[in-house]
Amino acid sequence: MKLPKNDKKFLFLLFAIAIVVALEILSIIGVHIPMPYAPVVFSVFIIGIGYNVLWNGVKAIFKLQFNSINLLMTIAVVGAFYLGEYPEAAVVIVLYVLGERLEDIGIENSKSALDELVSKAPKTAFVKSENANIAIDKIAVATIIQVKPGEMIPLDGKIISGETTVDEAAITGEPIPKDKHTGDNLFAGTLNKNGFIEIETTKLSVDTTFSKIIRLTFEASANKSETQKFIQQFSRYYTPSIIAMAVFVFAIPVFVLHLDLSHWLQQAITLLVIACPCALVISTPVAIYAAIGNASAKGALVKGGKYIEALASIKVIALDKTRTITFGNPIVSDVIPLNGTSREELLACTAGAEIFSEHPLAQAVVEASLKEGFEPHKTEAFKSIMGKGATAKCLVCEDETIYVGKLGFIKEHQPIDIEAERVVEQLSSQGKTSVVVSFGDGAAGVIGLMDEIKPDSVSALKELKTLNIEPVMLTGDSENAANYVAHQVGIKLIFGNMLPEDKAEKIKELLLQYGKVAMVGDGINDAPALAQSTVGIAMGAAGSDTAIETANIALMNDKLSLIPFLIRLSKKTLTRIKFNTIGAIAVKLIFITLAFIGYSNLVFAIAADVGVTLIVILTSLNLMKFENVHK
Repeated sequence: MKLPKNDKKFLFLLFAIAIVVALEILSIIGVHIPMPYAPVVFSVFIIGIGYNVLWNGVKAIFKLQFNSINLLMTIAVVGAFYLGEYPEAAVVIVLYVLGERLEDIGIENSKSALDELVSKAPKTAFVKSENANIAIDKIAVATIIQVKPGEMIPLDGKIISGETTVDEAAITGEPIPKDKHTGDNLFAGTLNKNGFIEIETTKLSVDTTFSKIIRLTFEASANKSETQKFIQQFSRYYTPSIIAMAVFVFAIPVFVLHLDLSHWLQQAITLLVIACPCALVISTPVAIYAAIGNASAKGALVKGGKYIEALASIKVIALDKTRTITFGNPIVSDVIPLNGTSREELLACTAGAEIFSEHPLAQAVVEASLKEGFEPHKTEAFKSIMGKGATAKCLVCEDETIYVGKLGFIKEHQPIDIEAERVVEQLSSQGKTSVVVSFGDGAAGVIGLMDEIKPDSVSALKELKTLNIEPVMLTGDSENAANYVAHQVGIKLIFGNMLPEDKAEKIKELLLQYGKVAMVGDGINDAPALAQSTVGIAMGAAGSDTAIETANIALMNDKLSLIPFLIRLSKKTLTRIKFNTIGAIAVKLIFITLAFIGYSNLVFAIAADVGVTLIVILTSLNLMKFENVHK
């Protein structure tokens, strides 16, 4: 656990504890501070360290707030003082304050990465037109700002001059910096590594992706997990019950059985001390904060503990296809020359025509030709026919006219043989898009294109199955395209041709069938389904306001492998919470039982309580180091 630096109060607390514990040990072996100095010395420690606890305890008495933990501690300290157990009274209060401080440190540690980012985030930006640094909340959209190498980017924007490498780990969790050129988008809170750049701002400071991440992460504490809510509710009834039990432990032996007053008062006080539910109360929040902090560092924005908890019980995960399992960008998958055309001629000639088009399919063909080392042919007289295809004249292939497009478009101009139609039909059955090419005499070939599957999709979905979670595909794409991609990544349950409202209805059906269902999509057309699911997860949310606002969990990068990691993390978090809770209750039951039979010890009770609290904090904070190591 990372302790606070330069915290004088904390160092003073540790110093005071060392003295009090030393005095208690001396007292046990028979070395005492002589009277009348002992009460004064220990009162200084008690009031100096625990004045807030005592004052809140006194206020709780007057307000009749019998569910106050501070009231428990105040009664315990006063009772120990009454018994003349001055060292024990001091040990009670200083160790209780240490437990509270350790709880604060635990939560501070789990938020430390975000706090550090907030503190480092630039408060001003150099505005070119003003030739001065201006507060970022005063800078309008479309303002030109300048960022030097080594500086953090202050606002979301687009590069208009210069190029650089940017570390985007704060937003996406990606450790490898990205090269950025003119026209590329940048996020506030990321680090400009090595180039001088000018940026045209695209958002106000309050609307930047970084600001939304900070706001939503700090708001996450409001979305408490069901376990956390239960424990907090339990504590309200637990404390008054313990006070009643302490009264019973004291009153029955003393007033009914006429046993020793001092002994049974000590047992009652010991019961109050050990029953203080410090470890129990903090067992959930520290673990949840640590898990959320870990997820944030990996590029996943989790909007509350209840979603960490919900992930652990997911039975089915529904996934959109485009931009979730696939990149959403077409790539050439098949190059099939026909009628004696060579592969080079088919690709180079087609690329020569398509180079004038901005259509994604056209650009994919050009990229494929260049990737294979075929320079696109020189062409002229390019003409695009909307929804059908394009024509151009090749200056390399003896001024041949090139026809590129759908099968029906080519048929309008050239005779097409059965082989070409068979190839198109075969590609279509695989969910691929066909581009038929003719050089003015029948079909020269067919180029098949498909949506590129992300490299980690297969492994991610395989991991989900090992976690006993069934993946389901919900896509607006055709059944053929859906089936082809699903087969590649190992999904058996597929629903294609779905509109956004259809996806939401299907989620409702899955919820009725399985109980807990997660939905993964790009956060735009999948918004209704994301909202309907138990846990909505948005892919590639960096720069997407809709995704960040709609989803319960926003993945700031496009890594599908983050989802099995989050599920493993959630399961580990719930296991840790159960371990902490059961351990805390077990220790308390042991000492409560000892108090009832008259064998409890105040010092051991305090040590056990603080020990359990410390163990709970340390084991919870260990979740921040949890890695996605699948065995």
